[in-house]
Parts: sequence; structure tokens; C-alpha cells
Amino acid sequence: MNRLSLTVSKGEIYGFIGPNGAGKTTTIRMMGGVLMPTEGSVIIDGINMADDPERVKKKIGFIPDRPFLYEKLTGMEFMRFSADLYGVDDRVFSGKAEALLKKFALNNWAHELIESYSHGMKQRLIISAALLHDPAVIIVDEPMVGLDPAAIKMVKNMFRELAKSGTTIFMSTHTLAVAEDICDRIGIIHRGSLIATGTTGDLKRDAGVLEADLEGVFLILTEEQTVP
Repeated sequence: MNRLSLTVSKGEIYGFIGPNGAGKTTTIRMMGGVLMPTEGSVIIDGINMADDPERVKKKIGFIPDRPFLYEKLTGMEFMRFSADLYGVDDRVFSGKAEALLKKFALNNWAHELIESYSHGMKQRLIISAALLHDPAVIIVDEPMVGLDPAAIKMVKNMFRELAKSGTTIFMSTHTLAVAEDICDRIGIIHRGSLIATGTTGDLKRDAGVLEADLEGVFLILTEEQTVP
């Protein structure tokens, strides 16, 4: 990483895009407290990760691109496990878990082993578990992988609703059409540096192509950085 500096506002959906190997995953790992930055700081909801990592992590809901699940648990057991990690009150757990599983069309599978789930169902379960503790910030890595069109529409609408209620969403994705559709601002990272950030309109002006879609803008801006 090369002195990466990002500020994402409360209630904003921020898209984070870049070529393979650009530094997206490293950034997400630092935001999630898995990696510590060699310099600088990670501040989530006003709290420095280095000062109180446990408290910060309780404010984050993380949705990975590949769900890592305990497949010998049922869906509801995994929700219970996740709730215990985040300290969700027992008095509200059942109602919240049932509502989330129903929202993501998993209620009929709640007591089936996860090993019997399809990839898309596992992804919907991970999203459900990430929302149990009402996180202030949701960090998403390729949220639409394995989801069918109906689920993609549902997740996009859910992100919009969460943002309206004040939840901040940081979304790394290769699906540029999704980023263009729902993100308030987008940052482009290339070789560890943030080369552009702003609304889709801002990025088009930076690229000098007001009529291009985000894919065209992305290719122009990253190719400019590649040329010697």
C-alpha cells in the first residue's frame, strides 16, 4: 500500500474498485482488524482500531466474497454462534434471526445443516449473520457472488435502506455495474494507490469521457497509470 487515505461518511455507500492485486483485499483486512497498518491508523465510527480493536470489531459487519462456514451447524445454529460473538442480547436474538432468515428466503432451511446449502444460500446466510448486531459499518467484499438476480436486487435494496438509516457501507467489487448503480462515491485503487475518487460524474470528468460507463472510465484511468 502507498499512503492510502480514505474517508467514508456516515450513511454513505462507498464503492472500492481496482484491478486484481491492486490492494483491495489488503485494505479490507486492515479495516477489519485482521492486518495492522505499518503506518497510519484505521478509525471506525470514531474509534482507533489500534486502541480498542474488540470494540471496533463489534461495530463492523463483514460480508466476505467466499463464505467460510461451519458446515456441520444448521443455519440457525450459525446465527446463534454469530450472535454470541457480537454479544447480541438473548431477548432479541430469536426475533431478529428469524426475521433475517425469512428476509433472505432461508427460513425453511433454518434447521438444515449448512453443508446442504447451495453457494447462494451460504452467501445469504453470511449476509444475515452480518446484520444481526446492527453494525454501524458494513464491509462487503464482492457481495453479489453466487446470488441469483432476485437476490441481487434484494441485497441492493437492502444496502440502500441501511444507508438511509445511517449505516455506512464499504463495498469492494469487480461488478462495476453494481457499483455504478448503488454507490454514492467510488474510489479506484491501482498498485496500492488511490488514483481517483468521487461520484460517477466526477470520475467521468477525470477520465475526460462524460458519455462512458464506469467500465470505460475505469479502463482509461488505470491504463493512464500503467503507461510509463
